Amino acid sequence: MSFIETISAEDASDVVMDMYTRQQAAMGYLPNYAKVFSLRPEVMNAWANLISTVRGNIDRRRFELVTFAAAHEAGNTYCTLAHGKVLIDEFLKSDELTRIAQGSGSDALSDDEVAIMKFARKVARDASSVTSEDVQTIKACGLDDADVFDIVAAVSARAFFTRMLDGLGAVPDRAYKALDTDLLDALTVGRAVGDSPLEYLPE
Repeated sequence: MSFIETISAEDASDVVMDMYTRQQAAMGYLPNYAKVFSLRPEVMNAWANLISTVRGNIDRRRFELVTFAAAHEAGNTYCTLAHGKVLIDEFLKSDELTRIAQGSGSDALSDDEVAIMKFARKVARDASSVTSEDVQTIKACGLDDADVFDIVAAVSARAFFTRMLDGLGAVPDRAYKALDTDLLDALTVGRAVGDSPLEYLPE
């Protein structure tokens, strides 16, 4: 579901079908976010190359925490849910992430991770307000200049994707309703999860 007419799974062909196939392989169904890129699949391919490059330079846990913080601060439910699910699948318990999202903190995060997520939120909220002191604070966590670059790159890349999805009205997939209710409520910071059945490519 979105504000624009997109190419359906039944009508997809060539590069759109290739893009749909990759996205379904990753998610297990055809996600709504992929559909909004069906009119310009080359943009999705460029995005995939960019985020793959950015992600390749960052520890996986740090990347997911930074991306979650950026999406949550931006008020984008879709990416907050997607990366929140990765976090609970691989790194955190559901109740721990719920507390983090609610701003009540969690022993599951180190002091360094708390500082890095706070920095990521500030970049996502208002990058022009970031100061040299902010950068020095996270460098004191053991980061070097390249690490700082990578965090800002991850937040900046997420800004592009969240604004594309929200600007075009992409509704978070119904699959996310399987999450714990308290977590789902804490991670719904923008558009609500949709009720439409999940879509699959024809066999």
